[in-house]
Amino acid sequence: MSLEKMIAMTQEVGPDVIGLTAFTPFFHINVSLAQGLKNAGVKAPIAIGGPHVTIVEEKALQPMFDYAFVGEAEKSWPTFLDYFEGGKDLSGVKGIIFRKNGEICSTGRPDPIDDHEGRGYPLDQFPLPARHLLKMNLYKSKTVNGRQSMTSIQTTRGCPWKCIFCASDKLDTTRVIQRSPRSVVDEMKAVISEFGVQHFYFIDDVLTMTKEHILEICDLIVEEGLSITFEGSTRANLVDDQLMRRLVHAGLTRISFGLETVDSEMRKTMKKQIPLEHYEKANRICNKHGVETLNSVMIGLPGETRETIRKTMVWLSTAREVKQANFAIAVPYPGTEFHEMARNGNGVNLLTEDFSEYRRYGTAVTKVGELGPEDLIELQNEGFVSVYSAPWRWIPMLRKNGLLGGILMLLRVVSLVLGRVFPRLKGVFTSRSSGDKKGYGLAEHSARGKAR
Repeated sequence: MSLEKMIAMTQEVGPDVIGLTAFTPFFHINVSLAQGLKNAGVKAPIAIGGPHVTIVEEKALQPMFDYAFVGEAEKSWPTFLDYFEGGKDLSGVKGIIFRKNGEICSTGRPDPIDDHEGRGYPLDQFPLPARHLLKMNLYKSKTVNGRQSMTSIQTTRGCPWKCIFCASDKLDTTRVIQRSPRSVVDEMKAVISEFGVQHFYFIDDVLTMTKEHILEICDLIVEEGLSITFEGSTRANLVDDQLMRRLVHAGLTRISFGLETVDSEMRKTMKKQIPLEHYEKANRICNKHGVETLNSVMIGLPGETRETIRKTMVWLSTAREVKQANFAIAVPYPGTEFHEMARNGNGVNLLTEDFSEYRRYGTAVTKVGELGPEDLIELQNEGFVSVYSAPWRWIPMLRKNGLLGGILMLLRVVSLVLGRVFPRLKGVFTSRSSGDKKGYGLAEHSARGKAR
């Protein structure tokens, strides 16, 4: 949607308060929209929250924003609205940043979400998403049953592990909290009934972290007779044959693992302590049960060299159980240990603080050892070719992307190969994967999994 259209829609609605959510690579879009609204004469105050604001805090409160929310806002947002409507002193609302007499004031972090019912499911206390405000018919996903209506859903929030490329510490998400299985399935039933949703994308960081929890959800899906499919992400060492069988029986069709690299020293540095053999085993189990599996590789982390990247390529070239893999360029997002290492020149050098450039495909913002941005982009493309030039991966690729999408993917492989031989052809088909400042591109859209 264009900036002009968003401004026009806002003027038509005439809101009392405007709320925006900010992720680091798209923060510049929030800034442009908020400034555009102000320039258009929209009087409603503009509040911004989300992961980027939680990490940079006061720095996010630029002149076009009136309020900023840090941390989980399920409680601070409605409290703020009550105070705002009643003209009360906002210093009584925890978790916000605002201006008072020209000075920036912060009320600190909000209180952690408590389990006030004592049932072990703190997330049950919150209402369901207001999907009726969305055009749900526009949300589609390609599945084994063709393009289906879909929605996202959450069963668990948080991840206890602390990989250096994740900002879990700064976001206070190392604490794991859950919803009850009954609450999850009741939400699924509601959206099936109201919107005809057929496919669910579980946004949990680690879908199978608590085996008993996800299995109870699966059992309820089966008991309720819900004819749905779903997908999610997890860690390769948290999958076994019996678990996968029951997940598939309930509707699982697609799952993602974060491989990152096969180099043992780099895995130690990034704090990814899952033994490599788990990835082949997990992919083998998924293949046995007919589950589409994506493995995410991340290049450009501390200690990376051409040799370590090609070591991963070689491993993937012989790992026939691995049917799909994508190569992302590591991004030192604010709040991560990786960002601090890059800023301090600890084996990595940060080349820009322009967050609009912080994308994983077709661009790089760091120099790692002797590898500059152009080297990383070249190696990313080389990794893509090394994976999808293998004929035994073509059928899974066609199943995932369809005939047209599969042909486009193969054309990209061919163009990349030809580009190495005939440099003038370089970029003819790869420009779609390079992404623009909106973060679009074929590779960006195909990267379904979270890096774990």
